[in-house]
Amino acid sequence: MNRKVSQHASRKTEKGGRGRGCFTLFLLFALILLVNGGCALAEETVADVVVYGGTSAGVMAAVQVARLGKSAVLIEPGGHLGGLSSGGLGATDIGNKKAIGGMAREFYHRVWEHYRSPMAWKFGTRDQFLGLSKGRADWNQDQTWWLFEPHAAEEVFRAMISESRVSVVYGERLLGARGVEKRGSRVISIKMESGRKFFAKFFVEATYEGDLMAQAGIAYATGREPNARYGETINGVQPHREHERYYYFHQFSKPVSAFLKPGDPSSGLLPGVGAEGVGVEGSGDHRVQAYCFRTCLTDQPENMAPISKPKDYDPRRYELLLRYYEAGFDKIPVDPLARRGPSGLSPQVFLPNRKTDNNNIYAVSVDYTGMDYGYPDGDYAAREKIIRDHAAYQQGLYWTLANDPRVPEKLRQEMQRWGLARDEFADNDHWPHQLYVREARRMVSDYVMTEHNGWRKRVAEDPVGLAAYGMDSHNVQRYADSEGHVRNEGNVQTEGNEVLQPYPISYRSIVPRAGECANVLVPVCVSASHVAYGSIRMEPVFMILGQSAGVAAVEALEHATTVQQVSYDRLRDRLLQTGQILAWPPSK
Repeated sequence: MNRKVSQHASRKTEKGGRGRGCFTLFLLFALILLVNGGCALAEETVADVVVYGGTSAGVMAAVQVARLGKSAVLIEPGGHLGGLSSGGLGATDIGNKKAIGGMAREFYHRVWEHYRSPMAWKFGTRDQFLGLSKGRADWNQDQTWWLFEPHAAEEVFRAMISESRVSVVYGERLLGARGVEKRGSRVISIKMESGRKFFAKFFVEATYEGDLMAQAGIAYATGREPNARYGETINGVQPHREHERYYYFHQFSKPVSAFLKPGDPSSGLLPGVGAEGVGVEGSGDHRVQAYCFRTCLTDQPENMAPISKPKDYDPRRYELLLRYYEAGFDKIPVDPLARRGPSGLSPQVFLPNRKTDNNNIYAVSVDYTGMDYGYPDGDYAAREKIIRDHAAYQQGLYWTLANDPRVPEKLRQEMQRWGLARDEFADNDHWPHQLYVREARRMVSDYVMTEHNGWRKRVAEDPVGLAAYGMDSHNVQRYADSEGHVRNEGNVQTEGNEVLQPYPISYRSIVPRAGECANVLVPVCVSASHVAYGSIRMEPVFMILGQSAGVAAVEALEHATTVQQVSYDRLRDRLLQTGQILAWPPSK
């Protein structure tokens, strides 16, 4: 398949009405011709708040600003709203749903409303689906629904935008390294590659990458901090975690040679195996946890698009997997296909209409481990190459599992039953439009969320929402151990009631340090260590933080102050009025 995997689309503007005071100033071409003797049409847009990034957090921030009576413009560099929530991650990751309030809970209620209609069920009925989904389905518990198809999620986001009359601009991407204009500590405008400029009193940086944040001069980190920096224990290099319950699912359980010629170090290392060695336990490095696409597969023949062999298929990418099979591994390393039940799908990630949300599992899977280090600080060309490489790898993995004779026959036959869902991502050959960027840049502000917050040994006194998931990192690298066998490193998955207790996220972790930038809020690239970010980075929490950023922007606007000087008492009262949950257990 000839997939378009770029997250950059042609420019398009969509308005959900008059934009509540948002207005666009056009310089008439004829007048320009008279004055300047001919030049390109310039366009400037002015709003109270400009939100950059149409992720789930960006949508919530813009809608909240509009609901509070201020003008909001939402800029999405691609062509879709919702980020990962509409980009394939339909099996919502969250440890405690009761910690999710405000507009995030409204989103999941609207999803529930969508699936109440019999028209939403094309392949089987809702009752049949609920019977297969067992305890995960919670259908009648609180009128929310946490398992959904990508297109259903985007329909909900678009409805919320339209009802709030937010102006959305698609296909506009921040100009390289010169896209942010500052005056003192305030961002005055942001400029797109097209030349279009957006002026606002306040900005919300809602992308997964944090480009606006970086260009605004806001401090940030990438990679893993050493444990010593924040007094942590599960940050940095983690080579000795075999005692953990979940470690087995992401590590080689059989010996596999790391060398091109098995057992021969002089032949060189296989692709994807690092030459630097594992590193010193607890030390920091530049590495980020692995990315993948959360593909939407189906085994429904009439809704299936075949997965063909990529044009740039490279068999060396799959040598580790094939050797693993030869060593005795006997599973399909694609979640949920690895854990099929009698229904044909795993209850944990069985989406409506016989679809899956595919994720990483076992030693070699959909994560393209070690191939994303250049993404956080990369320019657009570098990132798009990484995106294309990830798509080619994952598509090739599926093809290999279905066709390579070194894969056990029973597994090949099972994999051949699956294809891409034809009614999803129709404008991108049924492949997700969003790469799962599990972490990129992370702001460093006056309050850095760390593992101590996750363990509730340190509690933020100025919460703007709750995190409700264990601290979680996918592997970040592969290396050859002392015996020449491949090992994965970087997996962290804490569990237990102590971790899964929801904990507060500080307001100071979504605003920059005073003096760096006075009018930008950052609800996605929040101020957190690598391991704490692994807990916070769940889509429902991004929605919560996006909404809180929208409220804070309006509060600062109305009181003519900076984001750092917002009265937390007033902000807290306003957040509670919008339905946010700020304490656990929730106050009565």
